[in-house]
Amino acid sequence: MSTQLLNVSALSAGTEDKPILHGVDLAVGEGECHVLMGPNGAGKSTLGHVIMGDPAYRVTAGSISFAGEDVTELSADKRSLAGIFLSYQAPVEVPGVPLYSFLRSICQMRPELKTTARKFRQRVGEIADQLELDQGFLMRELNVGFSGGEKKKIEMLQLLLLQPKLAILDETDSGLDVDALGIVSRGIQAYREQVGGALIVITHNTRILERLDVDRTHVMVKGRMVAEGPAELIADIDARGFERFERGAGQDEAACVDCPGCPKAGDAQ
Repeated sequence: MSTQLLNVSALSAGTEDKPILHGVDLAVGEGECHVLMGPNGAGKSTLGHVIMGDPAYRVTAGSISFAGEDVTELSADKRSLAGIFLSYQAPVEVPGVPLYSFLRSICQMRPELKTTARKFRQRVGEIADQLELDQGFLMRELNVGFSGGEKKKIEMLQLLLLQPKLAILDETDSGLDVDALGIVSRGIQAYREQVGGALIVITHNTRILERLDVDRTHVMVKGRMVAEGPAELIADIDARGFERFERGAGQDEAACVDCPGCPKAGDAQ
């Protein structure tokens, strides 16, 4: 059994005028891969942003611990330095900041990633080639004028370069064509093989999961964690949708709902 890396306990959070998450519990062990699914507006992306420390959201109850430390009150940059990474669903453009300078700066902030300029340039080039990303992009402004697929490749470049302990991928597959999806999938697989880090994958597209060994699947509805189960639950959701989970959204605790292969199956019926 893996050592616990992330523990979200009874977490409630939202914006200043709107509660979104309600008593969410989530535990992720070192090196595990968890998938977070649910209908649109379920709070999945909000949960990822709250774990990352996005100041747009305010925690009103509960706690978040990471690697044995309470990070509930830590700023996003400190959580990043601790080893948490968030891949945005829609990466923002940052005019005036060259991508290469950005990558160099964030790596210099991490003692374990500091290296000579020559070795850094070589490492970034190797990752870019691995992701089939033209190295000319490294001299361009961060995400400015990039296509959706190019932005997602840049996110994968950061993931492989920073080697976080936990990567939260918020619909990294959104808007990708078949070729770009394959490249991003290979990037995620490379992270698993080279870093051995934990993953929380927020997605509607199960194709990105085909090359991953999923340890646990979670379902959110209306800001609550309403069900969880093994990897087989993904195929079950593909076939049957979220309707039965939406019916059980008022339950106080997560429960398995007809999860294939799970001994708790039927508990919520």
